[in-house]
Amino acid sequence: MDVTGAQWRKSTKSGNNGGNCLEVADNLPGVVLVRDTKDRDGGTLSFGSAQWQGFVRFAKALDTAA
Repeated sequence: MDVTGAQWRKSTKSGNNGGNCLEVADNLPGVVLVRDTKDRDGGTLSFGSAQWQGFVRFAKALDTAA
């Protein structure tokens, strides 16, 4: 998979203290990429757009329930 056009952005839930941060690239057709901010060359997870949207909905539901 060619990811050279990926536009990475930091998760809005990531703090500025250098802790556990994720970057997401959701500008490529049909796929969402996720990587660790501290280890950008350490690997990238890829998800289908529908699967990523389901995960985000689930995470938001957990966040509001807490």
